[in-house]
Amino acid sequence: MTNPLTRAFFLGRATAEVLYEELEHQLTDVLSHLGQFDAEQREGLRQFTNQVMERAQSAAVQTQEARPRSSADASTTPDLQETIDELRAEIAQLRSTLQNYRSHSN
Repeated sequence: MTNPLTRAFFLGRATAEVLYEELEHQLTDVLSHLGQFDAEQREGLRQFTNQVMERAQSAAVQTQEARPRSSADASTTPDLQETIDELRAEIAQLRSTLQNYRSHSN
């Protein structure tokens, strides 16, 4: 390699190959860490979801165990539609009262 142009060409080519390999290695490491982070986050979210579900299930079971069951409860429980109608009537009454209050305070 006595010709400086030939030497510069091969040095440039070797430098580019080394830089390319280093870039490839760094990119592979970054993607690997990103994949690991993603997997850890998914696992953490799964564990969190399981804990929430377990606590909710436990609370539901405790509530059902604490409440006595009887056939009288089933017969005295109001109909859902009836409850909704009563709530709507209360809301209408409150709106009317609020409108009266607003009209008298102006």
